[in-house]
Order: sequence, then C-alpha cells, then structure tokens
Amino acid sequence: MEVLTTTEMERADRLTIAAGTPGFALMMSAGQAVAEAAMDLVGEGPIIVVAGRGNNGGDGFVAAAELAARGREVSVILLCERDSLQGDAALAAKGWKFPVLPFNPPAIGKPALIIDALFGAGLNRPVKGEPYEMIKAINANGAPVLAVDLPSGINGTSGAVMGVAINAVETVTFFRRKPAHLLLPGRMHCGRVRVADIGIEAQVLDEIRPQTSENIPLAWQTSFPVPRIDGHKYARGHAVVVSGDIVSTGAARLSARGALRAGAGLVTLASPREALVVNAAALTAVMVRAVDTVVEFAELLNDRRFNACVIGPGAGVGGRTRDLVHTALSAKRHLVLDADALTSFAEAPDRLFEAIRQSDDPRVVLTPHEGEFPRLFSDSSNKHPNRSKLERVRDAAQRSLAVVLLKGPDTVVASPDGRATIAANAPPWLATAGAGDVLAGIIAGLLAQGVAAFEAASIGVWMHGEAAREAGPGLIAEDLPEVLPAVFRRLYDVFGIEY
Repeated sequence: MEVLTTTEMERADRLTIAAGTPGFALMMSAGQAVAEAAMDLVGEGPIIVVAGRGNNGGDGFVAAAELAARGREVSVILLCERDSLQGDAALAAKGWKFPVLPFNPPAIGKPALIIDALFGAGLNRPVKGEPYEMIKAINANGAPVLAVDLPSGINGTSGAVMGVAINAVETVTFFRRKPAHLLLPGRMHCGRVRVADIGIEAQVLDEIRPQTSENIPLAWQTSFPVPRIDGHKYARGHAVVVSGDIVSTGAARLSARGALRAGAGLVTLASPREALVVNAAALTAVMVRAVDTVVEFAELLNDRRFNACVIGPGAGVGGRTRDLVHTALSAKRHLVLDADALTSFAEAPDRLFEAIRQSDDPRVVLTPHEGEFPRLFSDSSNKHPNRSKLERVRDAAQRSLAVVLLKGPDTVVASPDGRATIAANAPPWLATAGAGDVLAGIIAGLLAQGVAAFEAASIGVWMHGEAAREAGPGLIAEDLPEVLPAVFRRLYDVFGIEY
C-alpha cells in the first residue's frame, strides 16, 4: 500500500545495496520482470526495446537479452552511443550480444510490442529534441507499449507530463508504486500497473518511513468501525447536518442519508423553520430539528450526544454560515466543512484556520474540489503552479491544521502530521451533482462512530468510489447511499468479519 517518491525509491535501492545486494542484481531482476510482462502481453511477433542512457535503459537491455534467450525476435534502439553507458547500465548492455539500432523513429518499424525503457520515473525536466520526436512516434505507431517503471515523459513524483509522454497499455514498476502511478495525468498514461518484486526487502520501509499510501482497505483496516454485538445506536454517534433554506435543502438531505448509511447511530437535520415541512416530508429515519439562528444551533450542540457535524452543503455563503462553523468549532465537535462553508471563508481563510487552531484538536475535515481549493489555499495553488496535487494538499493540511481532502479522480487526503492517501478507485460517472454532499455525510458518519479524522476521510473516499462502481454508469447522487450496504459486505468479506 505504501507509495514512494522517486527520492524514497532511490533510497530503498541504496539501502538494499548497502545490505549486500549488488545493484546489478536488482537490475537483472527488474529486466526479467519486464520480459515476463512482455511475454504475457504478446505471444509472438517482433519486439522493439527503446532504451535510454540510465538505469531504465539498463533494465531494457536485460529484458531484451532475456526475451532473445527465450526465442523472441528482439531489437534495441539506444538513445546514446553504446560506449558512453556507465555503471550497471553498461554491464547490462554488455549482455546484449547484438547491434543496436539508431535512435530515429523509422527504426521502430512495425513491431508487435514496444518496450519503453527511455526515461522511467526520474525525469525532472521537459522532454525535447530527439527523445520528444521518438515518444511521439511511439505513440503514433499503433503497437502496444509496455513501460518500464513509468511511461517516459511522466514525472514520477508529481504525475505531470513533461512536454510529451508515452501512452502505455501496461507499466511494470518495482517494489512499490510511485505517486505518478496514481495521480493524474500520469495514471492515464500507465495502463495496467504491475508491481514486481526485485529483491528489495520490506524492512527498508522501517527506515524510509514513507508517509503516503494508496487509499485501499489495507491502509486503514485497523481503524474501520465494526458494530459490537452488544452495541446500540447511541454508541455509534449522532451526526448533525445543517440544512440550507427552502430552495436548497436537497444537498443537506444527501449528506444526512450518507451519514446514516455510513453507520452513524442517529442523524439529525438542523433545518430552518421555513424548510422544516419540506425536509420532514422527504426524510424518514433521519430526524429533523428546527434551527434558525446561531444561538439555537449552539443550544443544540449543548447536548454532547451530537458528536459530529456537517456544514456546507446548500448552507448558503455568508456570515451566518461562518458563524455556524465557529459555533461548531467552539463546541469541539467532529466537523466536516464542504461547499458553501468553504466558500464563506474565501475572503479570509486564515480566520478559519485560526479557529481550527484554537479548537486544539485535529478533528476537522475540509473537502474542497479543485475550484474551491485555491480560494482557501492560494499559496499552495497560485504561487506554485507546478507542484503536485499531493504536495499542495499536504501543505494545505499543515497550514490549516485540518485534514484536507482534495476531490477528483485522484482524490488526495492529507493530515497535518504529513500522512497522505491517494485514491484511484473512482469511476468517471461519480462526477455528478450531489456526489460530494454524500461524501461529506459518509465522512461525518464515520467520525460519529469515533474514527479519527484522517482515517474517516480516507475510508469515506474509498467507500464513495466503491459505491459508484457498485451503482454503475447512469449513477445519480441519490444512488450512492443505497448501495453502501453492498460495499460494506465486500469489506466485511475482505476483513474476514462475520455478518
């Protein structure tokens, strides 16, 4: 589940070599894994390896030699002069007993498979010149591409396209995924990702201590809430969702339904009196409470049983919403701030961050999308436009002292302590009106059950994506809470929990 930056991966290599495994042995294992993947992809026909001058190219030479030894027709196109290769890459090239082809697009020909061993994950500058033309020619060729470690042209840490990038059908990476395998646009260039064991022991992670994980159940299994046989609804928390006025009540109801389906024992909708009948008529298991003023909201929160709160969906932008947020923070409730609650602080985000700081507990989850994020965190977005999504969200969490969840097809959750998860399970049909409101409610439902904020946000994001997969194409937001029981059943099966 761990995700390593390119720097962390280099350190894993160094630690393994220092422990007695030669670097060339790692390269041999990597190249053999690439050859295995190539054999799986195409059963016959010529294979072209496009190799660079670094270790990625060395992996390509090992793969070429292995494929040739298995009787496959293989050629190698090399970016540089063969004699200019150094280190392990030079040793790998010596194992290739055949000539290399000139580095030009016509040399590609019409292969059954192209193995991209040009740059890999370490690229940190734009692709130009001959490599640029070669990558364009590979993409235009029509043959499937197998990428070594990462499609050439993708920055391994940010996932950015450095001018141009290979479009692979499969990528073989080593030991652990990199952020670019999960972040967009990098993930879209990778195709299927195969993680190969090349002899690096998992114990090196104890020294590296990576803080980023793929958002999968293994990352938060120990925090997942399971009802006790002797439990009752009051033990599972009571979430409050703040409703907007009569013309904007639907968002809050979506959140409330999400919180209830996520496992909160009780959920109450705090509704303006003018919208009370509308909300009450549309809800059954969710209770409705008349709350018009900030004072009434504070009185509601005097009851300690209301332990989690959602403010934002349909709440309206302005001073009243800001006051509601300050009230919930003063009451030290677990709090999810979404939509209008975030926009209400766009002119003075530091007021929100200071209020969170004064609440003296990282119990707050902020859930912006890419349009809302720069309104709160202009320093992370506008002044550093080339920073990765992961870096921006991690900085935002440290600045706000809240758990920050930046929504999208590669949703990132980050905690003020530096931990982060990247989700890759959201299908495209999840991009629909109201889906974010349901997500806010799911997170609040988990918070109500006592799940810590970072874990609640990560679990909520994963379950949200899986619910969309369960519902399938044609999904609307109302479907998401209704398919959560199927997601729970799958999780229970994975975790070995009886139900």
